[in-house]
Amino acid sequence: MYDRQKLDKLRQSLEKWEKTALQKALADFPERQEEFITASSEPVDRLYTPRDVADVDYERDLGLPGEYPFTRGIHPTLHRGKLWTMRMFAGFGAAEETNARFKYLLEQGQTGLSTAFDLPTLMGYDSDAPEALGEFGKCGVAISSLKDMEVLFAGIPLDKVSTSMTINSPAAVIWAMYIAAAEKQGLRPDQLRGTIQNDILKEYIAQKEYIFPPEPSMRLVVDTIEFGSTDVPQWNTISISGYHIREAGATAAQELAFTLSDGMEYIRWALQRGLDIDDFAPRLSYFFNAHNDFFEEIAKYRAARRIWGREMKETFGAKNPRSWLMRFHTQTAGVSLTAQQPQINVVRVAIQALAAVLGGTQSLHTNSLDEALALPSQEAATIALRTQQIIAEESGVANTIDPLGGSFFVEAQTDRIEKQAYDYFRRIENLGGVLPAIQKGFFQSEISDAAYRYQREIDAGMRKIVGVNAYTEDKPLTIPLLEMDPQGYERQVSRLAEIRQSRDNARVGQSLDRLKITCQGTENTMPYILDAVRAYATLGEIINVMRGVFGKYEEPTWI
Repeated sequence: MYDRQKLDKLRQSLEKWEKTALQKALADFPERQEEFITASSEPVDRLYTPRDVADVDYERDLGLPGEYPFTRGIHPTLHRGKLWTMRMFAGFGAAEETNARFKYLLEQGQTGLSTAFDLPTLMGYDSDAPEALGEFGKCGVAISSLKDMEVLFAGIPLDKVSTSMTINSPAAVIWAMYIAAAEKQGLRPDQLRGTIQNDILKEYIAQKEYIFPPEPSMRLVVDTIEFGSTDVPQWNTISISGYHIREAGATAAQELAFTLSDGMEYIRWALQRGLDIDDFAPRLSYFFNAHNDFFEEIAKYRAARRIWGREMKETFGAKNPRSWLMRFHTQTAGVSLTAQQPQINVVRVAIQALAAVLGGTQSLHTNSLDEALALPSQEAATIALRTQQIIAEESGVANTIDPLGGSFFVEAQTDRIEKQAYDYFRRIENLGGVLPAIQKGFFQSEISDAAYRYQREIDAGMRKIVGVNAYTEDKPLTIPLLEMDPQGYERQVSRLAEIRQSRDNARVGQSLDRLKITCQGTENTMPYILDAVRAYATLGEIINVMRGVFGKYEEPTWI
């Protein structure tokens, strides 16, 4: 992209600058530290120039917005045409409480719903199961049956709003409950828009909320892909999640490489099922973290689009240009929030959200200032939403497309992260692929090493965390924290008991028997899960049937 003679002249100018102006400045004002690094512990040079991006070819590597390879964005107008979806993550206690929070956020200008589920739901247990004791509603809403789902979305027209659900091992069952709840509103599945996270591979890698072994879990994912392609065509059947990989301690390059490796593995499994790539690939989406290092995060998103577009087109042979597009949701980094001086988390979140917007995100959740201490209060959630609205309406950053494109630093960082991602792809392939790499502990070891290095840098004072190891205060906590309805658990358990008593239990038994037979064979499980859900079989009952056929996953002892 640059003339070689001019680059050589620039080199001479740089050498002269270093010997004169720079040396004088360093003598008078030494730099603050010997080495500057990113949040991923990558070195940052003092200055970036065209020499750092000398090999970049504009049309090959950047292109125009909405055109391959999509480095500068997947839409020709990006946020000039449509702002990102403001999708605040919400869920706590019983369905009634979360329903009220949903309605409040929609009234405040939120443009999409995002549902957090409690730990028993994430692990496939009913709220009254012995395994669920003490965990009801603490990290999300409790959903044990179709009735809970009906209450959760009561008064919310599901054909008018898109809903994201962060659920993985029991994703097929929770999705079936959502579809059935929409049917109760008189809606058809093809009218529904939204996303189920449904990313089981990152559970084995990072978050550890798995139920079944990898192979049957992957079968269930492909079942949802196949079913969604024909019956729920507006639905994103997987949100392939780097967020939780990053929260576990991964670097930016690891988050990108491991997440895209997972995405390509889902593609391979769907193709093995006999699905046409252009029938399902346009409905795959991604979910990334927005961490503290502003420019590194922006570069990560740009590299992600370029890699995905290239792999879909050139490696997997997708013909539909929509299959080449990486659409992604972003959430600000929960792991970066501090319990110390929680009010300043607002600043962290604003910087991270700005990076996501400048990186071209399609939807965004901004964390609340109190999340290092408790689930978000209504006031804190409102401030987090207002942060997005100020960025959208007042900052001017949504007025142009990819405003940092062409920055010598950002382009060099984009190239660096892309190269590191491909290095990881090769290492994973040499281990036999994603599933063998999981079984050998490769991903887990790489993340653990990165997390340990990051913490050591904090402990040594090399990395400053305001309020933790720099600019500390010794003041009592003054912010109000969320208080859940103390009667919520009793109400939930009573609803479950009433359902079990009032439903047609013969119909429930028959539907579960048919599901068991289906799990033992190769037929798509989704229609049978839907039948069981419509009969008001509970989440725990359905998962128990599957667990009886598929078994329960235990992580290898090398951990």
